[in-house]
Amino acid sequence: MIFSGFIFDIEGTLVDCVPHTLKSLQEALKERGHAVSYETLQLYSGLDGDETLKLVAPSFKEDERKQMLKDAGKYYEQSYLASVRPFAGVRALFTAIKQGGGAIALATDCKGAPLKVYRDLLGVDDLVDYIACGDDIPKGKPDPAVIDLAVKKLGLPAGRCVMTGDTPYDCAAAAAAGVTAVGLLSGGFARDALLEAGAIDVLEQITELEGLLFGEDKDPRETRHF
Repeated sequence: MIFSGFIFDIEGTLVDCVPHTLKSLQEALKERGHAVSYETLQLYSGLDGDETLKLVAPSFKEDERKQMLKDAGKYYEQSYLASVRPFAGVRALFTAIKQGGGAIALATDCKGAPLKVYRDLLGVDDLVDYIACGDDIPKGKPDPAVIDLAVKKLGLPAGRCVMTGDTPYDCAAAAAAGVTAVGLLSGGFARDALLEAGAIDVLEQITELEGLLFGEDKDPRETRHF
């Protein structure tokens, strides 16, 4: 199989922000008198926000969960967003994919100010064919909606697409969409968790993906067969 479509999560995959987002949620929960450990929240990093709160704060009603997510978003934008940095090597990877004739989509649950900041930090909009984000979908991962949308917009069969993400929820969403998944350890999850969720391989960081896709010494036009 030769991949023509390359789909990427953003948070924890292209930008180093997972600790910041988890601390923001932890602070918002604490302010409402609900103490949850960082380690517990890490288990649900990348899961749809409402689903996360159902698990860590089951007593909260729907309107309380919505407000909690808004509060966490405010904490993040005010206290942490300015300190977020992109992972190294993203532009070089995207350039290699485009040189090989591939199409690139971003598939992320984030939206609004954080998404704008991430795009500015990454500086790859000229290489990205489509961005599917939280504004476009009713639910976050592992619901496959955002990946389904990315595949549709790329105009390719799902079987010719590969999705890279840092959480089991990315991998599960990709599998549900019929897309091959590659996992990254940059989001704090164990290798086994990513493999069990459907990843065909797990890498330490995004810079290793070019070698996986093309081979260490191959022309980028010679996409690896899995």
